[in-house]
Amino acid sequence: MASVSEALELIRRGAEEILLESDLEKRIEEGRPLRIKAGFDPTAPDLHLGHTVLINKLRQFQELGHEVMFLIGDFTAMIGDPTGKSATRPPLTRDDVLENAKTYEHQIFKILDPEKTSVLFNSSWMGEMSAAGLIQLAAKHTVARMLERDDFSKRYKGGQAIAIHEFLYPLVQGYDSVAMKADVELGGTDQKFNLLVGRQLQEAYGQKPQTILTMPILEGLDGVNKMSKSLNNYIGINEPPDEQFGKLMSVSDELMWRYFELLSFRSMGEIDGFRREIEEGRNPRDIKFLLGEELVDRFHGVGEGAKARDHFIARFQKGAMPDQMPEVRVGASDGGLMIANLLKEAGLVGSTSEAMRMVRQGAVKLDGEKVSDPKVVVQSGTVGVFQVGKRKFARVMVG
Repeated sequence: MASVSEALELIRRGAEEILLESDLEKRIEEGRPLRIKAGFDPTAPDLHLGHTVLINKLRQFQELGHEVMFLIGDFTAMIGDPTGKSATRPPLTRDDVLENAKTYEHQIFKILDPEKTSVLFNSSWMGEMSAAGLIQLAAKHTVARMLERDDFSKRYKGGQAIAIHEFLYPLVQGYDSVAMKADVELGGTDQKFNLLVGRQLQEAYGQKPQTILTMPILEGLDGVNKMSKSLNNYIGINEPPDEQFGKLMSVSDELMWRYFELLSFRSMGEIDGFRREIEEGRNPRDIKFLLGEELVDRFHGVGEGAKARDHFIARFQKGAMPDQMPEVRVGASDGGLMIANLLKEAGLVGSTSEAMRMVRQGAVKLDGEKVSDPKVVVQSGTVGVFQVGKRKFARVMVG
């Protein structure tokens, strides 16, 4: 069993904020299994590595002996989370929600221990709540407090519509904590307001308010925007091993450490050791290989990461690619960017005519594969290594 200080050190890893840490410490000192809550709206069928930041933290709580409650917000998904939105978000239909929820359990148990995980649906209690009960719930919060939330405040001051049902979202999410008697609730930094509503409602219902722990939003492959399918800068849990590994290799050497902290199950001591090895001259790509192997193994089975590594090395013709190369972001419309323009913008050629000539000569490659069409359009969101001739390389993010 971990000591209180060891448990807190593991819980703090990668966390943005713990409110209140003193309360959490007292709860851990009680020596009982804590009820740990994290909610996910089934707004899309597939999870990506950005979602797993929270799930990894749930696993750490499991390792410390606590009870994890994975909440699928099938009721709240039909309201539509307004967090960060500049306009009212369309709710999902019941059929949408159920279809998306089907895939969640299979995906989360690649990380969580199913024997130590309770999967709950908030329709279990919200679907039974009467109209009178919902009004009583609404009476426990104020419009003034709601307008303290940044996105609501901006929309209100800007004269943009806020539908009444949007105020219900944080109330229902907060009431989930009451129904589940949560000791701790996890969420992204963008969920802090909703998590605080949970604390307030637990007090209003006579419960000890939960500790809240916020986790940072993971940057996508571009290293700038949050990981998102809509931005095409994501790595999906269900993507094939070679695709997962290749995308991880496209992550910058700097962003690699962020991924290690938030996604790897290696100790921080071991990760700090990797940093020292690189400072002493080890190739960063060797360390990135370890990250890729670990994550591919997690989602596809032990040994699959090594296979994906070998495929990656073979594909890029071992030794042909330099250890260091420029990392470039080039702008593109939704329709993408023609290869000749991309190569010029990335600084790999002096002109578009040169680029077209090099393509025709078979001297241009994307991720080790020859580009044969000088008019091919590279889609926005593409991340890959572009090569012109034998010596010019650049890791390019398009869009």
